[in-house]
Amino acid sequence: MLTQTRASRLDMIRGVALVWMAGFHFCFDLSHFGLLQANFYHDPFWTIQRSMIVSSFIFCAGIGQALAVNQGQNGYRFWIRWWQIVGCAGLVTFASWWVFPRSLITFGVLHGMALMLLLTRFLALRHLPESFLWLLGFFFLWLPSVASHPFFNSQWTNWLGLVTHRPQTEDYVPLFPWCGVMIFGLAAGRWMIRSHPEALMAALPASRILHGLAVLGRWSLSFYMLHQPLMWGLLLIAMAA
Repeated sequence: MLTQTRASRLDMIRGVALVWMAGFHFCFDLSHFGLLQANFYHDPFWTIQRSMIVSSFIFCAGIGQALAVNQGQNGYRFWIRWWQIVGCAGLVTFASWWVFPRSLITFGVLHGMALMLLLTRFLALRHLPESFLWLLGFFFLWLPSVASHPFFNSQWTNWLGLVTHRPQTEDYVPLFPWCGVMIFGLAAGRWMIRSHPEALMAALPASRILHGLAVLGRWSLSFYMLHQPLMWGLLLIAMAA
């Protein structure tokens, strides 16, 4: 069992994903205000980036659960963090209703993260074989391609992800297939803890940039919630000047 300490390398990867996300959202904001010509909904240049950014966060969350269980993290800490995510998901829905009333976010990345963490935590505590976790992850990725049905297009059922068309929403991260990515993270985290613990727990090189990214990664939820309001405010000020 690893001692209870921060995995600075994992925090650093989260920090990289946060910077990438902020740059992506800044370009989205420029497009929203008519300062950049870009199609964020259909252009592969943007849609692939979005998928990679979301995958980075979800995969890291899976590794985080492997570390938490290995280090004996108690349920209290898990549930405190979980309720923070749920609360922030509610704020995102409210804010999106105010800004994008026709495409508000009902099941975005934080909503999906909250649900997927429950399932991944359950799997992590069962100490299931890694081979089973990899197969289960592939099942989550595969099922939407064969089990989609119009029944799941409803706002009350689309959180499963078995839809025949993407709902009209600014962010959509359903259980299928995305939980497969978190389960992959759990399996990869288990493997690294067992075979290459230094890949997670070794100290970062002496670099201010890397350490700055690690600090940013430790505050990922706060950064996620604050970066868009700040960027919108700065853009509105700049446009009004």
